[in-house]
Amino acid sequence: MYPVSEAFLQAVQENTRSIYWTGRITTKTGAVYELGNEDIVKGSGYITSQCCGSTEIEIGTVYAAEMGITLFSEIDRYTLEDAKVELFYHLRLGDGSFEEVPMGIFEVSEANRTLHCLEIKAYDYMLRFERSFNGFETVGNAYAFLVLCCKACNVELAHTQAEIEAMPNGLEMLSVYTENDIETYRDVLFYVGQVLGGFFCMNREGKLELRKYGNQSVMTVSDKQRFSGSFSDFITRYTAVSSTNIKTQTAEYYALEQDDGLTMNLGVNPLLQFGLEETRKVLLENILSDLSVIRYVPFDSDTIGNPALDLGDVLVFSGGHADESQLACVTGYQIKVNGKHSLKCVGKNPRLAQAKSKNDKNLSGLLNQIEAGKIGIHTFTNASAYTVNEMDVKIISIEFAAAEETHVQFFAIVVADVTADAVDLAGTAKGTIVVPVPALTEDGTETMQDVSVEAELPVTFSMDGKAAASVRYEFNDEEILTHYPVETWGSGKHVLPLYYPIENLIPNFTNTFNVYLRMSGGSGSIETGGCIASISGQGMAAAPAWDGKITLEETVGRIRFGTGLAVRGFSETIGLETMELVQRQMADRMGRVSIGAFGYVVDTG
Repeated sequence: MYPVSEAFLQAVQENTRSIYWTGRITTKTGAVYELGNEDIVKGSGYITSQCCGSTEIEIGTVYAAEMGITLFSEIDRYTLEDAKVELFYHLRLGDGSFEEVPMGIFEVSEANRTLHCLEIKAYDYMLRFERSFNGFETVGNAYAFLVLCCKACNVELAHTQAEIEAMPNGLEMLSVYTENDIETYRDVLFYVGQVLGGFFCMNREGKLELRKYGNQSVMTVSDKQRFSGSFSDFITRYTAVSSTNIKTQTAEYYALEQDDGLTMNLGVNPLLQFGLEETRKVLLENILSDLSVIRYVPFDSDTIGNPALDLGDVLVFSGGHADESQLACVTGYQIKVNGKHSLKCVGKNPRLAQAKSKNDKNLSGLLNQIEAGKIGIHTFTNASAYTVNEMDVKIISIEFAAAEETHVQFFAIVVADVTADAVDLAGTAKGTIVVPVPALTEDGTETMQDVSVEAELPVTFSMDGKAAASVRYEFNDEEILTHYPVETWGSGKHVLPLYYPIENLIPNFTNTFNVYLRMSGGSGSIETGGCIASISGQGMAAAPAWDGKITLEETVGRIRFGTGLAVRGFSETIGLETMELVQRQMADRMGRVSIGAFGYVVDTG
């Protein structure tokens, strides 16, 4: 529920009330039109929003809210393309003052002119996420995915990093399975919402917000506040969750101890395909924990209305044929401007749910077959920002596999914002200086005479230096020693193109290609989405099989002991791979070690 005062909550439940609506239209050119209640054609305005379909409760949903209104206005309809519309509800309180409640921010999608009126239809910012997602093989936690989507679609996120990471599954690292049906950033939000066990909507400030179903009532709706109502004779509740594992072509099923309710089928979620079975089990059980609080009676009711109610708010209905001992949830609503407020909660009857196999071994449409001769591609973009200096920073990491011995090509574009260190330069300035000197004329009169003198003066000045960006490639944890790209840059934004051919791939084996970047003579920053990379070739598998590889990395920064021993930094990596090939390795790498007492630098590797 939108936060309102206690006086508002009391006034909104009175039998009579005094209200009015206002609005504001802001065009893309900055023109602002204020709207009053008298500008709205009676019975024309509405706002419709939902978080579920028409039959059952869902998670991960990304529905857009719709607003329609007809105005007595002479505004030029051709200036309203993508204009911003804001509506406000005003309620008179007991002390005679009016409290304002914002009803959302919408963007005009259609504006039609009649003889005397202007008809507007608009949607909230959720439609901005209908932008093409390039299928990048992105790695990061849920917050990193949300930041990536919001930045790409110019929408603010309503949550902080701490709020998202505090949620169940909020700290889990997620990766997009290569063969997926993700087409837009809205699809990405859908799958992230499933992992977090909630649904997305745009709040009244126009920010993306994740909400979860709860079991704490925010208000009671009595029969005096209802014009009509229809309540189901069953309680919708979930006691199990199911998710399809593409690799094993099975449905993984997890249930509560007493499994006598509905099963939430998550289908094929590309973010739930990687990792060990134990990891996926923890993810799905956390989702089930969020779903287990659902115990709602589906209903459909027309009420006097409380515009402070939001999607996901839990209500109690009392009086008449309602059962005030049960809970209901707002999964959809339509509020009429100066009119009724229709609320509904959808849900299925657990007793009528069709029985399905809890261990289905024959899922159709899940075979990831490799077509002979087909060009495959694995793509990557960074979901987190990087800061680059003298230490190696892993900016790109792509896993891939091939069905046959073949060769592939690596391409990448990196956008870096560089700050080069200033350089002090010294030199000499040579030239002829004209000096006026007193002199006597023939008649003894004193005058000034110009005398040329050759001069040479020392000069010092400071200027922007050059930063050297050095790239290091690593293939299957082995450094590529034959190619080290280097670019020299001044301060500013730069584009770094990268390329490397990889030959004689071993069939049916997971390969890893890493790119490290370091910078001397300055520092650089790479924003989220600043690295775009791909590996493509003929006969590549649609998705690499997990080979049991576990990699642990530890990096220690610069250490100084008094004025003597100084260690610039070192890192340690321990790797273990199983299944197709077995590789065991341990590698230590230390940076430059300088011992001040001896004045000598020792390089170790």
